[in-house]
Amino acid sequence: MPRRSAGILLYNTTAAGTLLLLVHPGGPFWARKDDGAWSIPKGEYEPGDDVMQVARREFAEETGSAIAADLVPLGEFRQAGGKLVTAFAAEGDFDPAALRSNTFSVEWPPKSGRMRSFPEVDRAA
Repeated sequence: MPRRSAGILLYNTTAAGTLLLLVHPGGPFWARKDDGAWSIPKGEYEPGDDVMQVARREFAEETGSAIAADLVPLGEFRQAGGKLVTAFAAEGDFDPAALRSNTFSVEWPPKSGRMRSFPEVDRAA
């Protein structure tokens, strides 16, 4: 069974056009990767979870900002690695400089015995 995630594509329509919020994953695996790394703020969920609530929770965890706007279902999309992402759209504003992501711990460097903490998301644009 494929892993599943839910996320929110935040957008804002301005005189210059429509702006979309994307985030870059944090941690050592993504530190030097840009192409193909950017995505919507999203996170995994388990069968039976309320997918819309998961999308809201993950957006807040990865950006530090809650979404109160109505969510519009965009559908389910398969990522290159096989993960299924249920995406929603919401209209709103977000200042990338205000990014405040949760962190995760991983042994780094590998087999060093040292645990290091990294942000789930290190950039937003």
